[in-house]
Amino acid sequence: MNESILRLLRRAGIAGPAEVPHVEPLGGGVSSDIWRVDLASGPVCVKCALPRLRVAQVWEAPVERSRYEYEWFRIAAAAVPGAVPQVIAQEGGVLAMQYLDPARHPVWKDLLRKGQADAGFASKVGRSLAAIHSATANQKEVERRFASDDIFYAIRLEPYLVATAAVHPDLEANLLGLLARTAITKLCLVHGDVSPKNILVGPRGPVFLDAECAWYGDPAFDLAFCLNHLLLKCLWVPQAKSAFLNCFAALRGGYLERMSYEDPKTLEARTAALLPALLLARVDGKSPVEYLTDGKDLVRRVARALLARPPATLGEIQKAWQESSR
Repeated sequence: MNESILRLLRRAGIAGPAEVPHVEPLGGGVSSDIWRVDLASGPVCVKCALPRLRVAQVWEAPVERSRYEYEWFRIAAAAVPGAVPQVIAQEGGVLAMQYLDPARHPVWKDLLRKGQADAGFASKVGRSLAAIHSATANQKEVERRFASDDIFYAIRLEPYLVATAAVHPDLEANLLGLLARTAITKLCLVHGDVSPKNILVGPRGPVFLDAECAWYGDPAFDLAFCLNHLLLKCLWVPQAKSAFLNCFAALRGGYLERMSYEDPKTLEARTAALLPALLLARVDGKSPVEYLTDGKDLVRRVARALLARPPATLGEIQKAWQESSR
């Protein structure tokens, strides 16, 4: 951690002028460096966005995404109190926030890896996400503040849909059509990376992290992105497949019951059309899931079939996945 970050903490009033804190690196994934900084006032989490992500292919993104992440946290906290860490300060590509003890806030992905799939918690994820979306729907001021289309394209649409279309040229029209529709759908504030690795299982419910991709756009992206992970987990921990599919149904149900910004059937149809594209992207896009070794051909077969004949409901996807991955 460099001196400029320490100066930020001092300006925020949480580090003393002569304080030299202990710093411990945390797992930052592919897009950021993250540290636990132990101050006299208590530990904080500091996140520094990387200009080039740690993946095999060239994948660059502006570090100004940190500002949008900071703003997403603030808005989400007002919509659903307790659903995000408290933010402390942000400057350039650096964000300081509340440190949450992993003993009381385990990562949802870590629990899923152990086969601990709680449908009740999945439903809470869906309801919290729908509440954030609904609270920001049709808010022109929020849309103006999140003019992050270029960043969302660089971090999400290009590496997931354009890159996958290059690997599957016969599906290019399908994938780029989904990209175009997603890009122009402006309904509410979108997180952009709703994944079990970015959700903590807190004492009072889900806590969302890592909103670097925050964008004012199509909420179907968030819902499809998270549901996609629950399908892929069936191949990671096969013995928990039934429980994961129960979580899939519960998250879908919790979301659709709580949303209030458009006809749920319309939102579900867009989500069902987009989800197979994201499924295929997690094996053939720029950000393949790291845990999937066996099963890639199954993912391709199911995803390609669903892209060729887009389903109208998420239940159809759940059924197709259940039947194909027996």
